Amino acid sequence: MRRTAVIDLGSNSFRLVVYDWDPGGPWTLSDEIREPVRISAGMGEKSLLQPDAIERAVSTAEVFASFCRASGIDDVLPVGTSAIRDAHNRDELLDLIHERTGWDVRVLSGAEEAYYGYLAVVNSTTLADGFALDMGGGSIQVSRVEQRRLREAESLPLGAVRVSEGFLSEDEASAKEMKKLTKHVTDQIERLGWWGGSPRLAGIGGSIRNLAAAAQKRAGYPDSGVQGFSLTRETLAELVDELAGRPASKRGKVPGIKPDRGDVILGAALVLAAAMDAGGFESIEVTEAGLREGVFFERFLDGVHPALIDDVRGQSVDNLARRYGHSGAHAKHVEHLSLELYDGLADADLVERSAEDRDLLARACALHDIGVAVHYDDHHKHSRYLILSSGLPGFDQREVELISLIARYHRKGEPDVSPLGALARDGDQERLALLAGIIRIAEQLERGRDQTVRNLRVASENGSVVVRATADEDDAVAIWSARRAAELLAGALERPLEIENA
Repeated sequence: MRRTAVIDLGSNSFRLVVYDWDPGGPWTLSDEIREPVRISAGMGEKSLLQPDAIERAVSTAEVFASFCRASGIDDVLPVGTSAIRDAHNRDELLDLIHERTGWDVRVLSGAEEAYYGYLAVVNSTTLADGFALDMGGGSIQVSRVEQRRLREAESLPLGAVRVSEGFLSEDEASAKEMKKLTKHVTDQIERLGWWGGSPRLAGIGGSIRNLAAAAQKRAGYPDSGVQGFSLTRETLAELVDELAGRPASKRGKVPGIKPDRGDVILGAALVLAAAMDAGGFESIEVTEAGLREGVFFERFLDGVHPALIDDVRGQSVDNLARRYGHSGAHAKHVEHLSLELYDGLADADLVERSAEDRDLLARACALHDIGVAVHYDDHHKHSRYLILSSGLPGFDQREVELISLIARYHRKGEPDVSPLGALARDGDQERLALLAGIIRIAEQLERGRDQTVRNLRVASENGSVVVRATADEDDAVAIWSARRAAELLAGALERPLEIENA
């Protein structure tokens, strides 16, 4: 197992992120330290890093370097972004960091920063054609993506700290100030000439994640991170009104907003709103990935350019299963039997075929046993927790919740969709009962973990649903186990369910 630390020396905060990974194998974020250094504070028109900001930056870098040494991490990738890039006295800072840590900080150009943001977005969402926005403290990076390739990119000096200091009063922002900032952002965006024209927009950056978290709190969504959350323009406008109605010192108390971002979050919200308006975007898909993931993916996918994961959703599920040692023959065979059962029910007109439901079932099968890594007892509950806490890049929040609930009820229990909260839709109770009932049968037919039951056929006979299992050898235990688990699926189908040998 290799360990890589990416050090993101951002304009607002410094962040150390540690990844454990195997070449060609699974990877995981294993540690993280964030410090709100605010290195861009007070740079002003002269673009000079202030002495107190330099001291905060160097002290934080020393702490990060000590952590890496103590953790035995030799592969350290420190990168500097907008504030350091633009500072006329950046060499003073870089020399001090080198002197006290031994690091040679790579200062990213605007194009490089946009590229790594693009990698983060495209490798954590299903964005193939559309736009990406990375909001930092000093700048935003905007990109146009076509067939998953970066076609246009620009770094603009519109970061949350920069615009807050340049346009908004320290305490209460006036309508005139906000209007002036909005016009400034709109002018800069429209000069690009290529922003907009597609309905899809994805975003990264701490301020965007904070705004998404605040929107989730308002809507009553499950508290499981913001990966895959869709922040609408309407909700963003409501947040702008709420933030503008508070003094800067109180904005960090809005649920979902980090206290150390309170003084710049209104500026961030206004920039995002103006960018969305300029491009005609109704919503922005939020991902928890960031520039640091973009840098890591280049290391992880060494030799691949651009460093793109071929199938984000598939890799996301496979990576999680492999991390917890449950990507083997049993999980694959439970998936095979579950999909045969689902397809058989659909072919017999016993359920309405849904590509979405079939996909959710397949993903849940791949992950249903990962909770054993915590403990065998109640591992179905542990599987749900691990799925939710991992986030599953490439899936939206509703999909992740449903996948976790199908896995949760693969063994026992009466399915309950109440955890979906505001994500719930009509028919979810019936959907969950059907899909959990299917995986429950498949799990029992594979009870011996030996793939004895090879295939399933489904028929509707005399008012009953008959499932016939084809086996290589004695399948008495598998049939007996499956019959004992048949009640949930029978209830979902509202028909007697018979399971027998082919």
